Amino acid sequence: MHPFDLKTVLLAKHAQHVALVHFPIALFMAAVLFDIVWQLTGQRSFADVAYYNLLGAAVTSLPVVITGLIAWQWALEGQRLKGILLMHLVGAITSTVLIWIVWFIHWRARRRDASPPGYRLPLQIVAVLVVGITAHLGGFLSGVNVPS
Repeated sequence: MHPFDLKTVLLAKHAQHVALVHFPIALFMAAVLFDIVWQLTGQRSFADVAYYNLLGAAVTSLPVVITGLIAWQWALEGQRLKGILLMHLVGAITSTVLIWIVWFIHWRARRRDASPPGYRLPLQIVAVLVVGITAHLGGFLSGVNVPS
């Protein structure tokens, strides 16, 4: 097998999910960081960057969920979920919903030309933890976090 064989890369049973998952994770965590910096500095440009990162995280979370479900059906032939895989799926759905809720809070505030409510910061921190735990579980499933 050649490492640059496009057929292998594109048609692996879980490759798309593993490649795509990094986008919403990075965009969301960066958005939360920019939102915190905005709160500390008051510079509106950080709020804009946070918003667009949240938008990107929300949009890219959908193909990640879809490719994850396809990988489950294709690679595992739709077998009943249990253990780490079930926890990963629950975490993924929870993460996606939280990302969309946080984006909606920011969208609504921008639409009203107001600051987002203060409760969004604790919600974002919880969401970062859920995203991190879900990613950690995914690492075990992909073999990255397996002890040697």
